[in-house]
Amino acid sequence: MIAELRRQRLPRAAELIEESIDETLTYYAFPDGHWRKIRTNNPLERIMKEIRRRTKVVGAFPDGQSCLNLAAARLRHIAGSHWSTRKYMNMVSVR
Repeated sequence: MIAELRRQRLPRAAELIEESIDETLTYYAFPDGHWRKIRTNNPLERIMKEIRRRTKVVGAFPDGQSCLNLAAARLRHIAGSHWSTRKYMNMVSVR
């Protein structure tokens, strides 16, 4: 994975993974029954899925800032809407 990032000319991403791989895998130190709750954060995963969906619609961005602006706009929308309320998050997770 790190070699693939370097091959794609993403050295900073490769460095971040190298530096924090131990932190990323710490949940393996916990009993198996705890892994699901530790490794997943469904509301965050849902937000990331929504941002990915919107970036796929756009396709190619002229620069990294454009992509960041789209993601930030979506996060601002979520923070200012019913998505960000605990009650709504619980209703969605029950479905």
